[in-house]
Amino acid sequence: MHTPLCRHAVGEPTEYAAHAVKLGLTEIGFSDHNPMIRDDWDDWHMRQAELDEYVAKVEQARRDHPDISIKLALEMDYLPGHEDWIRELAARHPWDYFIGSVHYVSDSWDVDNPKKISEWKKRDPLEVWTIYLERLTQAAASGLFEIIGHADLPKKFCFYPPGDWTRLFDNFLNVCKENGVAIEINTAGLRKDCQEMYPSRSILELAAQKQVALTFASDAHAPGEVGVNFTEAVELARSVGYTHRCRFTKRKCEFVKF
Repeated sequence: MHTPLCRHAVGEPTEYAAHAVKLGLTEIGFSDHNPMIRDDWDDWHMRQAELDEYVAKVEQARRDHPDISIKLALEMDYLPGHEDWIRELAARHPWDYFIGSVHYVSDSWDVDNPKKISEWKKRDPLEVWTIYLERLTQAAASGLFEIIGHADLPKKFCFYPPGDWTRLFDNFLNVCKENGVAIEINTAGLRKDCQEMYPSRSILELAAQKQVALTFASDAHAPGEVGVNFTEAVELARSVGYTHRCRFTKRKCEFVKF
């Protein structure tokens, strides 16, 4: 879940928490986009000077809503060579988990950015997806993250590799299993052009076969998106064989039956 500090979300954390309480949720986590190594990297991450403000906003939500467990986290962009920056951010606050996400297949192209959709028309989708999966696998192997976010994000605008592209995820999922890294069912994909949760059923089936751990995310950018489509997400998880999800506290995992 996000906050206005990322410059593309609305509503304060306490409003998200209030909506979660209304839904009957007992636990939520905030994982806004991390500050990048430079503030001018793009226009959709919080700035470096705002990290403490972000933590304070989550702590305020905890005070306002003591009957719901609220976890403190970040969605961290993984770019090769930026690992020390991630470790530096990790040392600054008592985080509950980090979601590792890949948006960039180069330092200048974030594949899910609607302002840069024209880049897709210049590239071979298989090439883009291959680079993306290489980076996602590096993220899973890095030891920096508890969860990998929206694993098949490049499908957002419906640019797909030819044939059965599920095979591209085999090594990535093996690395997740070997390193104890979870993936998420992210319902935000239903609100995008692809109109499908991240990841697709076929990838989730493969993850279940490999016994890769699972979490659930609404990727909310507004209070009304908290927990949206979770009923369908749980049904999808059950249908491919999942029975438990992960809960993280101070970066330690606990499995919870759903």
